[in-house]
Amino acid sequence: MHIQDSRWSSASAVAPGGAVGAAVGNGRGDGARTTPLRVDAQRNLEHVLRAAREVFGELGYGAPMEDVARRARVGVGTVYRRFPSKDVLVRRIAEEETSRLTDQARAALGQEDEPWSALSRFLRTSVASGAGRLLPPQVLRVGVAEDGGAGPDEARVPQQRTQPGGGELRLVPEQSAAVDDAGAAALLDVVGQLVERARAAGELRPDVSVSDVLLVIATAAPSLPDAAQQAAASARLLDILLEGLRSRPV
Repeated sequence: MHIQDSRWSSASAVAPGGAVGAAVGNGRGDGARTTPLRVDAQRNLEHVLRAAREVFGELGYGAPMEDVARRARVGVGTVYRRFPSKDVLVRRIAEEETSRLTDQARAALGQEDEPWSALSRFLRTSVASGAGRLLPPQVLRVGVAEDGGAGPDEARVPQQRTQPGGGELRLVPEQSAAVDDAGAAALLDVVGQLVERARAAGELRPDVSVSDVLLVIATAAPSLPDAAQQAAASARLLDILLEGLRSRPV
């Protein structure tokens, strides 16, 4: 898996040839549009989004826009007309992926009565969908706080536990996030509920945190050229990681 930070910038980029991109609303390249897209324009948008998910999933969010355009079989100017900067496109993909993961976690929480089954169902569903390759860096970055020095972002990760050997494992937000704070908070909250339920039931190791679970999703979603090999590798790796998460009788 390759997840890289892109250089998040707040300024709008200028498309090749000097044309300035369209206005952006709510972090999306199509936010200011009030009329329906033409059929060909809608088709191009779908191709660009599909290509972006594939390229960023394979190469990380550091992949250039030219790679996205090439995969979508459109000119790079077409990409920039819809997304005036790479940051806007990355934000769109990251928000969609975070929302999808949140929905998967809520489904597992609401449809599985047994805590370990709920947590493992969420992990298996997320890994099978390849979600880990597109998790935004904001929720994947992990830091270790000094003893007694929990930072202001402590509340971003519900029910964290102190790690053996000192320090608290916690997620560290960025000043310029790839995904909106509300979306990240919703994901962390529902995953925190899954983690807390499994821990309270004695099914989860007491030192496992929300950030550990998100890292499992990212780690267990390799990008391999053969789809069958990728699915088999993901399933095998997830089985091993799940065994590592479970508590063991003393």
